[in-house]
Amino acid sequence: MIAFMTLTLFPIRLFFAAFMMLLAWPFAFIASIGSAEKQLEKPLSWWRKVVDVLLKAIMRTMWLAGGFHWINVKGRQALPTEAAILTLAPHSSYFDAIPVTMTMASIVMKAESKDIPVWGTLIKYIRPVFVSRSDQDSRRKTVEEIRRRAQSNGKWPQIMIFPEGTCTNRSCLITFKPGAFIPGVPVQPVILRYPNKLDTITWTWQGPGALKILWLTLCQFHNFVEIEFLPVYIPSEEERQNPSLYANNVRRVMAKALGVPVTDYTFEDCQLALAEGQLRLPSNTCLLEFAKLVRSLGLKPEKLEKELEAYSGSAKRMKGQRVSLNEFAEYLELPVSDTLKNMFALFDEKEDGLIDLREYVTALSVVYEFHKFAEMYPDFAEVYLYPYQSETESSLETPAPNGFCTDFSPETAEDRRNRLQKKLD
Repeated sequence: MIAFMTLTLFPIRLFFAAFMMLLAWPFAFIASIGSAEKQLEKPLSWWRKVVDVLLKAIMRTMWLAGGFHWINVKGRQALPTEAAILTLAPHSSYFDAIPVTMTMASIVMKAESKDIPVWGTLIKYIRPVFVSRSDQDSRRKTVEEIRRRAQSNGKWPQIMIFPEGTCTNRSCLITFKPGAFIPGVPVQPVILRYPNKLDTITWTWQGPGALKILWLTLCQFHNFVEIEFLPVYIPSEEERQNPSLYANNVRRVMAKALGVPVTDYTFEDCQLALAEGQLRLPSNTCLLEFAKLVRSLGLKPEKLEKELEAYSGSAKRMKGQRVSLNEFAEYLELPVSDTLKNMFALFDEKEDGLIDLREYVTALSVVYEFHKFAEMYPDFAEVYLYPYQSETESSLETPAPNGFCTDFSPETAEDRRNRLQKKLD
């Protein structure tokens, strides 16, 4: 069947999809011709709304040519004055661009994307918030720009953000990044479903590549997609002051609507797990569990440089003297909690209630240095770990691994207990 579709349907669909994209280009180009980039940052004018309608029609035709004959939309998209930010999950493929082209909402994109021929013009038209990887202060500037637009009282187009920060296989929702929730304004959760019998949509690093997914999807006679706009989520005062709490509560609402669980793993954990496997660390190494517990204690691994120096000096002065749980809590200046007990258990190798602080400092140093490296080289896994990845590793009948790493679906209570018994080497 695939061979037949490859020779018949695939080339026709590819031609028409490419043609519609090229047709959209002059409208986007004319809308911005003669304007400096700073002028493009002004709020949306009325005539651009007319171009929006034309581009939406063209892009809808493009998806139609690609086999997305019916896009099932549930709920009502909120007005910009009701919700300036749309949070979309789960993020699993570049086909998630469908709701972007339907709404012409702004998105957060790499600054390099605007230089891509044809596609770069279309990207610039929707006025994204550009993130520059060469600018070390880019993350702060991005958050400030999102806040500025979100608090413009509807003058700017809505911003559509994928808070997971990476593609997963939709089996669960990983930890949401707080960027969309820092402004403290109401957001509208938007959930995506691809209820297809054969999954040719999911695009993760440990699975079929982008071109193979495009080929297989265009070979399907019909591709189903559902977009559901959930009610606007208005944050409480506590949530406004705590973006992480706000993000977690919105994630729970979305997970409930999707009927999937949540997991406390993050995009950075995926990177760490991938690197851990590549480095061939012992199978009983719980560096990933350690990184998660560090965050649960309110410590951010990527911002621990000063604390790490203090911890290291203190551990050296103790010269290998082992400490109890209460002493460990005093050392970290944290109260004794279940999370701290789980952290302590990772290092309690002899299970005698005592640990060596040097082991904790070593593990913390590894996680900190890795986060620094990953921030400097965001594409390190794709470039260094899987440069020659085979596209035939994953079966299309079953979901690809969650994200670009091993399965991160929430484990059972029994699994968690067993996991904590594996000590850090």
